[in-house]
Amino acid sequence: MGILQDDVVIIRPPEKEGDSTVLTVNCPDKTGLGCDLCRIILFFGLTILRGDVSTDGKWCYLVFWVEGKQKTRWSLLKKRLIAACPTCSSASGISYYCSDSNPPKPPNVFLLKFCCHDRRGLLHDVTEVLCELELSISKVKVSTTPDGKVVDLFFITDTRELMHTKKRKDDTIEQLMAILKDALITIDIELVGPEIAASSQSSFLPAAISEDLEMPVSVQSGTFTSDSVSVEMDNSLSPAHTLIQIMCQDHKGLLYDIMRTLKDYSIQISYGRFTRKPRGKCEIDLFIVQTDGKKIVDSSKQKCLSARLRSELIRPLRVAVLSRGPDSELLVANPVELSGKGRPLVFHDITLALKMLGTCIFSAEIGRHVIGDREWEVYRILLDEGEGVSVPRNKIEKEVWKMLMGW
Repeated sequence: MGILQDDVVIIRPPEKEGDSTVLTVNCPDKTGLGCDLCRIILFFGLTILRGDVSTDGKWCYLVFWVEGKQKTRWSLLKKRLIAACPTCSSASGISYYCSDSNPPKPPNVFLLKFCCHDRRGLLHDVTEVLCELELSISKVKVSTTPDGKVVDLFFITDTRELMHTKKRKDDTIEQLMAILKDALITIDIELVGPEIAASSQSSFLPAAISEDLEMPVSVQSGTFTSDSVSVEMDNSLSPAHTLIQIMCQDHKGLLYDIMRTLKDYSIQISYGRFTRKPRGKCEIDLFIVQTDGKKIVDSSKQKCLSARLRSELIRPLRVAVLSRGPDSELLVANPVELSGKGRPLVFHDITLALKMLGTCIFSAEIGRHVIGDREWEVYRILLDEGEGVSVPRNKIEKEVWKMLMGW
């Protein structure tokens, strides 16, 4: 079966003001494809208003109605969505797709290090530039010296896979220099080995956050309550599929959280529909099968999957502001996909919320921690409360949560 490459992803702009942009993906199917596409859509800062998925197990057709921004780079989004589909080959001018036989090679890790004079909002400004350049932050260590300088270490990977070239490196440094201006003292980017990136991780995690991550949903506290999320599973409506019906409150990355959970369980979606209702309510109907092509009849498997989905929708991230002596420490944790990918834009949203609150950052770290049977990405930010009006800790926690949820 052949298909022209330009037809794999079609982006149809709004016909009139108030309409949605429609993204159509038509390609061979693979387990987790919906998750990968939703992750890219989330990375570009788009809101999914509606979605339809259909597949026969070999070929799939996905449609997303999305809300974009003025600066959304639609051509680049199309390129990234095409790259997420199975590998493209060419024969006689016709492009077609085939499954990858080998797992992808881990991306090269680069260390961006710079020293500059501190100022309010500096960390967010740098993070925003890195996001616009499609540079993913895998780890970061930020510290402030007694004389008011900051030393920042960003471990980054390049989505474009061009950081090894002089042009890409020079362009990145030039854009960072334009943001840092006279505050910049030194800046450099170098390739580092995986062992160096791994050694940057802190092994210590406060008991308050590690214990919270292992709490069952029934005793967790948070913005969402167990009553606001409904997950029902039914085997009577289809002879070949298990139906999952979800009703919940919308939040940024909602469809990604659902798709990520199903991908981790190796669940395949045959048919699916996502609808956003008034007042932020969402309804999701998914007809699913296991990797063997059969419905889920084991009640224990049903309960396990249902509980995990409820947990991800009630608390997609954990946010807490803890006392660290006279100072406050902001901790944010989100689950990592089994593939090793973390949630996009988390550090961007954290630093934006703190910038809007006028709260300075004294130090920051990103680390990976295995707690229970899951890996978590944990952001630890020590807040600088020495200048200006101190923001109450509960307000910081609330505003960071709202920014991460897109409210």
